[in-house]
Amino acid sequence: MKMKMTIAILMLSAVAAGYAGAAEKTAQQQKMTVCNQQAGEKALKGDERKAFMSNCLKKDAKAEGMTPQQMKMKTCNADASQKELKGDARKAFMSTCLKKS
Repeated sequence: MKMKMTIAILMLSAVAAGYAGAAEKTAQQQKMTVCNQQAGEKALKGDERKAFMSNCLKKDAKAEGMTPQQMKMKTCNADASQKELKGDARKAFMSTCLKKS
């Protein structure tokens, strides 16, 4: 009985640690997410998408003066504007968009 409880606790700890680690993205992972989202918005496919992703990922965020989080904010803001969201609907959309991985 004690062994089963210990195993259950260890498994729950591992799952919790996995979620905590997944929530923290590196700057490169955030940049990949933003570039991928932009490529999707432009409906790029095949070689055109590969070229866009390559170029997007090569860009130095510091040279552009924007951090990955700022790039994400810009993308989410553009999406909200495109959907013509205002007030509480815009706030809710922005919150969800910025939390996405």
